[in-house]
Amino acid sequence: KAVKEGVLEKRSDGLLQLWKKKRCVLTEEGLLLAPPKQQEPPQPAEPAAKVKELHFSNMKTVDCVERKGKYVYFTVVMAEGKEIDFRCAQEQGWNAAITLQMVQYKNRQAILAVRSTRQKQQHLAQP
Repeated sequence: KAVKEGVLEKRSDGLLQLWKKKRCVLTEEGLLLAPPKQQEPPQPAEPAAKVKELHFSNMKTVDCVERKGKYVYFTVVMAEGKEIDFRCAQEQGWNAAITLQMVQYKNRQAILAVRSTRQKQQHLAQP
């Protein structure tokens, strides 16, 4: 389910590093990016053309780089070291929303890991 929807600008990897608008849907699992022409918000299981998912399990941090003019610039750092640059209007608060969802996701994963370890220990302790 969508926590936040809207448009973010992503810097392209190419030589010119142009800013391209992306339709974005923030979920409890990650961030979905789709071309702005797609009117329907991207769905996680949908094999839609060029929908990219940045899953929180592969995300390391969200760095707020700077606030300049009407924009806030931030970088999503992935586990394999890849950095993806974004910008949005300051009042949209995308960087804060993504960070909050990522922290909540990591906390849920940590709780599940602890529960799993406890269950194994209890199972092993039973005669």
